[in-house]
Amino acid sequence: MDSYVNDAKKLIDDEIAALGQLKLIIGDGFIQTIDKISSISGRVVVTGVGKSGHIARKIAATMSSLGTPAFFIHPNDAMHGDLGMITKNDVVLAISNSGESDELLRIIPNIRLIGADIIAITNNPESNLAKHSDILCPIPKVEEAGSIHLAPTSSTTVTLVLGDALSVILSSKLQFKKENFAAYHPAGSLGKKLTTKVIDVMHAGEDNARVLSGTSIKGAIFEISSKRLGATIVVDEENHLLGLVTDGDIRRAMDNDINIYTTPVDAIMTINPTTIQMDVLAINALMLMQKGDRIFSCLPVINENHGAVGMITASDILRLGILY
Repeated sequence: MDSYVNDAKKLIDDEIAALGQLKLIIGDGFIQTIDKISSISGRVVVTGVGKSGHIARKIAATMSSLGTPAFFIHPNDAMHGDLGMITKNDVVLAISNSGESDELLRIIPNIRLIGADIIAITNNPESNLAKHSDILCPIPKVEEAGSIHLAPTSSTTVTLVLGDALSVILSSKLQFKKENFAAYHPAGSLGKKLTTKVIDVMHAGEDNARVLSGTSIKGAIFEISSKRLGATIVVDEENHLLGLVTDGDIRRAMDNDINIYTTPVDAIMTINPTTIQMDVLAINALMLMQKGDRIFSCLPVINENHGAVGMITASDILRLGILY
């Protein structure tokens, strides 16, 4: 069993060494690639076959996620009509470790006819792909990791990392921000953090726990039990927030033998409780609830006129997968 672990560590070391070689050759070709892609009005078309094709798909996906419109085309599909997806305003990122992939080389003349620029990612500057491209963004010629040194391992790793570097640097040059990323990833955790507001999560209307000033503690117990929020807000006739009564407030009142049938909630409520505006991000509401020594399970939601419009709980926010 130890030999398996040692072999795995050796493979990882080999791939790390390959990345070290990539780091040494990053230079003019990389800069030219960044400048070219950031200047086009079209999209980045990423292509490759075999394992390079799999890496090409991932690079296209990463670029798109980070604000550089990109898509993948397989060279075989390109030969059967998908070349029509390429325009003269695009740039084609062609990936081939050797630079001699037949399927890839067959579509180069057609891309030239269309008018798109071609950037080659290859370890062979003398290859046909490199010679027929406008820009060479080289990768190092590395020995594949593993005992037989045949399956694409180190070579795909360096290509993938090069693609990540291109994607991230492009996003920085294009001033792509977290808010933009959230717009492209509304279902992801970051997207939810940056787009979900209190109004999207809060309990409002009939779902909100709310009693009028002067209501008995017994009435508040009924409201809290029926709405299952662990608390109820207390409002006046104009629906202005006056206070908040929690399960804990009621337990303490009962421990002190307060008559829950005749005593109004006003006697036990927290006056001027911590509140949140409905247009604030939900993540900020969660941070407010969990800030400092006193942790809140819920917050009354108010509008700009201090009108009570709802209630938001920590569990509502956490249930969406929003964390900080």
